[in-house]
Amino acid sequence: MSPIINLIIFVCLGIASFLLSILAVSSKSLLRSATYLLLVLLCTAGFYLFLNYHFLAVVQVSVYAGGVVILFIFAIFLTDNKSGILTKKMGRRYVMGILVMLGGIAITAFALLKNQFVYTDNHTMEGDREISMQLIGKALMGVEKYQYLFPFEVLSLLLLVCIIGGILIARKR
Repeated sequence: MSPIINLIIFVCLGIASFLLSILAVSSKSLLRSATYLLLVLLCTAGFYLFLNYHFLAVVQVSVYAGGVVILFIFAIFLTDNKSGILTKKMGRRYVMGILVMLGGIAITAFALLKNQFVYTDNHTMEGDREISMQLIGKALMGVEKYQYLFPFEVLSLLLLVCIIGGILIARKR
């Protein structure tokens, strides 16, 4: 693709993720907030695709957009707040939120102004940094040192316990 099209895609993804992030934290409906979060996570997967990190994009969509947001939606439906409307709270939380936001903007502006970002259309770099799927699969499902089969199984048991706990909480009512 041409550098102009890449820049347009990047700017569109950035604006979309920025606006959807604001909508996710400012919406009064919990279900709409979860939907906006889903769209933010899909924009993040778009950033990964833009950077040619195909595996990370698939993981982002399947684990975060698919799993975590569905878990949030289940948690919303299991709560006592049946209307799904958040109560508006004023005061110190908004002041602290605005201060944290301004701090984040200051750190981002400092990083952007301190570093020089130059876009080059170098096709020899595409895909050079991406690890092959075979190495990722061996690392995830191996039992040797620095391989992750045991933590993967522990996490699956933890998620199973969370699902059973959610079912028991919902069933008591």
